[in-house]
Amino acid sequence: MAIRIASILSLISFTVCLIVGGFQADNSFTTAVSRALAAMAGSMLVGLVIGWMAQKMLDENLKEIREKTGKNSADPSHDGR
Repeated sequence: MAIRIASILSLISFTVCLIVGGFQADNSFTTAVSRALAAMAGSMLVGLVIGWMAQKMLDENLKEIREKTGKNSADPSHDGR
């Protein structure tokens, strides 16, 4: 989950920076691409942190729900009916 969030965020930021920095600001190709790659790397790190936090929160909430209901999804005798 963390890797998916990070990759989506970084690809969106790369695209936006490439369009804004390259087409609208009339920068050279190398300037636009290098700035877009830098933004992509930075947003990849931010996305990994956000994804890790979201996964941790989801795991904690699911653990509480499993403890309250007394059901264990890893139990092979439980068929989910």
